[in-house]
Amino acid sequence: MASIKDVAREAGVSTATVSRMMANKGYISEEARAKVEAAVKKLGYRPNRAAQQLRNPGSHIIALIVSDIQNPFFGELCRAVETFAQKRGFCVFVCNTDENPEKERRYLELVGQEQVAGVIISPSSQGLAPIQKLQQQGIPSVMVDRQVSSGFDAVLGDNIRGAHILTRRVLKSGYRRIAGIFGKNSFTADERLAGFEAALEENDQQALSIQRVPAFEAEGRKAMERLLITNEKPDAIICSSALIATGAYRAIHAAKLSIPEAIGFACFDDPTWATFVKPELTVIQQPASMIGETAAELLMKRIADKTRPPSLIRLEGSLIERGSLR
Repeated sequence: MASIKDVAREAGVSTATVSRMMANKGYISEEARAKVEAAVKKLGYRPNRAAQQLRNPGSHIIALIVSDIQNPFFGELCRAVETFAQKRGFCVFVCNTDENPEKERRYLELVGQEQVAGVIISPSSQGLAPIQKLQQQGIPSVMVDRQVSSGFDAVLGDNIRGAHILTRRVLKSGYRRIAGIFGKNSFTADERLAGFEAALEENDQQALSIQRVPAFEAEGRKAMERLLITNEKPDAIICSSALIATGAYRAIHAAKLSIPEAIGFACFDDPTWATFVKPELTVIQQPASMIGETAAELLMKRIADKTRPPSLIRLEGSLIERGSLR
């Protein structure tokens, strides 16, 4: 069985360099990393994980805490985080909070007890105190999709700009009785609502109605059903997430309303079914994979250097125009 010395000899580097790479600690040039990776693959080297864990429990484990694993956005983000982490010798375990602050608190306590290497989290509005406690324990955290404090690394979508672009596209189609269904108690939904309202105001328009609901499919359907029984029905709807959009679309379909003639439809995220329905949906597609990969990279940097200043990175989504608007 190959040893760390064999890998170092094959790669033409020191055993310390190999050790740093295996532990993902300290700086390693891309050239040296490539040589070590090639040597590891050629020799079939497998580090002694048991010994590593005894020296530093949790040192190769990352916790990924998301608010709703059913949301396709988080599924894509999770895969990107895992892929990036696995290539660097880290394992990832995923926790789903269902937007429940108590579940989130319990998971954060657990990862603190296990002394994981770091945490990537989509936090609730009440999640700051337990995250700060992790920081005090020396466990770094990176926030994704939402930010509850500027004192942490964060990777976010450009929600205000995305909502502004999507709303302008709806207005361009001639719709004027525009309603919005947005998540509640959510940093992301708040930003998307701000962009929605700003675009309307710039065009001397007001929303016909704004519904704030928990970001689940059933709640999206109920909100849309409420809008459809009002005296002045909307002629277009914008939804702030894929799950809300799924419920809203079901309500429109059940009411036998034609899209885009009777009602225009647009949403954030890009549901898996968006191109299966006719007409296909116009959406703001979030760069979920890039957000996940960037968050994982930031966490690795934070693990290597806990003194570096916090980074805030915003990544733009893409408007994908399909047939659900005139």
